[in-house]
This record gives sequence, structure tokens and C-alpha cells, in this order.
Amino acid sequence: MSVKHEDGTGEGLLAEVRGLRVEIDGRAIVDGVAFRVLPGRVTALVGASGSGKTTTGLALLGEYPRGARVDGEVRVTTGGPAGYVPQHPASVLAPARRVDALLTDVARGRVRHLPRRERRAAARARVVRAAEDAQVEDPEVLLRRYPHQLSGGQQQRVVLAQALLLGSRVVVADEPTTGQDGLTKRRVVEQLAALAARGIGVVLLSHDLEVVRALADEVVVMRAGRVVESGPAERLWAAPRHAWTRELLAAEGEVTSFDVGATRSRRPVVRVRGLVARHRGGSRSGPVVLRVPALDLRAGECLAVVGRSGSGKTTLARCLAGLHRDHNGEIRLDDTVVPRSLRRRTRAQLAAVQYVFQDARAAFDEHRPVVRQVARTAVRLRGADAGTAGREAVDVLSRLGLPEELVRRRPGELSGGELQRAALARALLARPRVLLCDEITSGLDAVTRRDIVRTLAKLVGERGDVALVLITHDLATAALAHRVAVLDAGEVVEQGSARQVLDDPRHPFTRALVGTAEPAART
Repeated sequence: MSVKHEDGTGEGLLAEVRGLRVEIDGRAIVDGVAFRVLPGRVTALVGASGSGKTTTGLALLGEYPRGARVDGEVRVTTGGPAGYVPQHPASVLAPARRVDALLTDVARGRVRHLPRRERRAAARARVVRAAEDAQVEDPEVLLRRYPHQLSGGQQQRVVLAQALLLGSRVVVADEPTTGQDGLTKRRVVEQLAALAARGIGVVLLSHDLEVVRALADEVVVMRAGRVVESGPAERLWAAPRHAWTRELLAAEGEVTSFDVGATRSRRPVVRVRGLVARHRGGSRSGPVVLRVPALDLRAGECLAVVGRSGSGKTTLARCLAGLHRDHNGEIRLDDTVVPRSLRRRTRAQLAAVQYVFQDARAAFDEHRPVVRQVARTAVRLRGADAGTAGREAVDVLSRLGLPEELVRRRPGELSGGELQRAALARALLARPRVLLCDEITSGLDAVTRRDIVRTLAKLVGERGDVALVLITHDLATAALAHRVAVLDAGEVVEQGSARQVLDDPRHPFTRALVGTAEPAART
């Protein structure tokens, strides 16, 4: 089945999904889904990872999983394609082309009606305007970079600019605030609200219930591919009718502190001294992206690292993991200085420092079953035999809510949230001393996020010899940690106990960040 594009007058219905069913190998991943997209309205699809939100959203673009059998009807009445902002923006950005070239290609298609001599300037003006509308900071600088030189949040804003350049009347935004700091999240919320104010119909796929509360006019709650409840946002928040909706809302307020009474060591597992990092491929005189004079990670402790997109949080984690070689300074694991490059570290050092990436899908080989890739960690880094590693992998994955039948599939058959849990399981099989978690809760529903935080807190509390670094934009999650370090423009501007930093911030940037913990409400 393909999407039907119909000419419209701009009045009334923009798109409609009726009785949508998508099957893969006889298994329905979406079944009987229906909703409408109206001008100036935001329709939010919410639910757990794997509930079918992304499959449903992509149906508006006429895209389905390979080999899928599709029934039902999808109509887009605007006469043009829907815009799309994916959850993992790197997947739609050509890595070998500068951002400017990517956006200019889209803009050229919008100015072909102009005289040839006017097209170049007009395309450039559209690119700059779209970048500004998408809240791309310092566009003249960022547009000259390649996608890998941008943070996840910066990549996401570039993809939003692409969608704006298309000029579509329908925009599908798949987790547009995933991995965004409070300041940027507020701007994304305001931008999507501005799109709706122009008469654009926005389909918001989101785990972030704060953002959904701020934006949505209509809410569609999904579970296991079906719609369990839908209706006006105000009614659904005030009086949810389905048990799953009530559980989803209840989990939003549940917290599990990492300070669970475990004895924390005074002796650091990792010591960072005089760290100065530059962009990959840069020289000693290249642009500095991170400065950390001193930072200690102690066993039995969770350190939350917060800051805006592009502030250097991920660069810090990559330096610790040996993934960012272009830096000076010293990183000690126990009493040993570890090599800057991953390739020069011993097997024991590789096992000791494990990284769970923000984009879990990109971290898996799409051709091999997930459970085999998870088990491979124990074989390669701990010397376990294949049978023992396989059983351990199934056990850890099951404790993270991923049944054996599911993880024997290839990565493409799992949702983003399911792959995120699998990536965490893979890291845990190394039995690390330092666990680096880069925005691993930002793309998860409230129930799964609660369960992941509980798992991490239990790991830190029970083992006592693990140092956890939690890179997050979510200040509510950061508040659960023992300590917080705040980064701004590559500098550590404040660090201390979570209570001290978040309840009584000293630095102006920290105060601004804390002040934007709640997204702007739609007006």
C-alpha cells in the first residue's frame, strides 16, 4: 500500500490514517491504528518502545519496513510530501558532505521557479532562514562542518531545518527533543508550536511526556502496535481510562536515587588532569572543544554530566573511552595512565571502561542477531566460552525487559528503545569498572526509563566497585546522581553534590539550565 497524495485547498483535513495494519513475517507490529492530522494541530503518539509509533509515523511518508504486508488507508491531502525529523538524525545526514551542501540541495528544489541568476542567492537565504528557525546556533560556523563534527542535538536541529526547507504542510517529528538540554528543548517546543501556528499539522512521536503536555492537542496512546486510548490532551491527562495510560503517567513521577546507602570509596577509579580536547583530525593549534582541569570518578558513585548540546559532554566520555584521541592531559585508571587511543589499550582496560552510545542502532551490526552481538562482549573481553556467554547474555537481556525470542532477531526488528537496553546489556557483560552512559534514557518511555534507572542504581549499589558516568539533558535524572558536573562551551563551570548544584546553583549558566527544567507551554 502506498500513501495517497491528494490536492487540497488548505482547509480541513491534512492527513488521515484509518485501520493501518503492518505485518512482518506474519507478526503485526501495527494493528488497526487510526487518527487524523488537522491544520494547526499537534497530534502526539505516545507509548513504550516497540509500540509502533515510528512505524505509524513513517506510514505518512509511504515508508514501511522491508518485506512488510500493509493494509488500511493512509491519505495525505496536501498534494506534497510530509516532512520528517527522525529520532537518530545521523542516519539521514550524508557523512562525507558538509551541512551547508546538504541543506542547499534541498533549497535548490524550492527556487527553480525563479530566474537562473536569482536562484543561488535565494537558495542561500532559504538555508540561513531555515537554520535560524530550527535554532541552529551560529549557523555560519556550524553549516561549514560535517555531520560527525556536530553533537546529537545539533544534528537534530539540522534535520529539522531540512524539514522546514521542504515547506510541507505535515511534519512528522520522531522524538525531536531526545538528547536535548532544557534550553534547547524549550526552543524545539517553541519551534514546533510555531509550525502549528502557521497551519502546519504536526505529528509528534515522543516518550517525553513533558513535551507532549506542552504541545499536544490530541494524544494517541499505543501499546504493542494497537491504540489503547486516544482523545483530547486535557481529557486524557485529567482522566486516563486505560490501565497502561495510567501506568505511563504514574511512572513519570517515580524516582530511584543512586544514593541507596552503598559505601562509596574515597579512592578514585579514574582521575582526569589537565584534559584539553580538540576536534578529531585537528592539530595542537586546532579549535579546543573541551577543557577539564580536574575530575575524579569514584567507585560506587554516579556522576551526572549535564549541559547544552555541543558543550563537550560526549567528547569527555569519548576521551575516557579512548574514542577521541586528539587531546592532551592525563587520564588514569586506578594508578595507570591509559593510552589515548582505544587501539593501544589492553583487553583488561577495554573491559574496564565501557561506553553505551546515544544512538544505539548505529552501534549494532544490522546483519547479526542482537543476542550474539551482546554475548560477543563476554567472549572477546573476558575470555568466556560461547555457550556461557550466550546464557549470560540472555539472562542480562531478560532482566532488562528483553525476552529471548525478541533478541534472537536482527537489530532492524527492534525499536530504538529496545536496542538501547540491548546496548546496556552488552556493556554490562564486560563487567566494567567505569560505565559511560550517553543519553541512554532520553529516548525511552517513562516506564522503561524508570526501570533502566533502577537497574543502574542497583548495579552501582550492589557491586560497589563501579563508577557510573551519566550524560544527560534531563535534570530530573541528574538529580538522582551523587554528584553533578555542568559543562558550558567546553568548560566545567560547576561541579559538586547533586543537591548542592541543582538546588543552589552558583554559576549563571547552571541557574539558566535549572530555570528551564520545564518546557515552555504552548500558547
